[in-house]
Amino acid sequence: MKTSDMVVGVGLIILGILFMSENFGYLSFDFENVWPVFVLLGGIGFWIGFFQDRKNVGLLMPANILIIYGGMFLYCSLTGWEVMGTLWPLFLIGPGIGFFMMYLMGEREKGLLIPAGILAGIGLLFFLSHGGVMRYWPVILIGIGIYLVIKHYLKKQSSPPDGPAA
Repeated sequence: MKTSDMVVGVGLIILGILFMSENFGYLSFDFENVWPVFVLLGGIGFWIGFFQDRKNVGLLMPANILIIYGGMFLYCSLTGWEVMGTLWPLFLIGPGIGFFMMYLMGEREKGLLIPAGILAGIGLLFFLSHGGVMRYWPVILIGIGIYLVIKHYLKKQSSPPDGPAA
């Protein structure tokens, strides 16, 4: 049996159990609240497609976008859509992560890191701008500076001496 048949079979069993539980009153869900699960399942389907043929790295872009957006939509449908005012940067972060996953799982094409960094970075900045977090951005500079100083110090410690002093 192919892996895809197995995954589809397990998915149908789970869906059947969920719908049966809802029909008998054990669960109560409205399509209005659970439709994002189908978006998530689409993303998982693209990931499964990638794992069946690892050369098809292009499947990772829609896989990650659908999973991130599906998760965001599910959260909004369960908690209230007013949170979209805070979560909207995920529309930038989703494709950014998609490019990054294409880089990681593919042939490490450096060109993929440029849109990954730009989209995810801008999205992250917008995320951080909510709630007063942005006033702490200099901590990032301090952290990078500490890292560079330690890296330089460790490199200097491990390098052999230049030779005898004259």
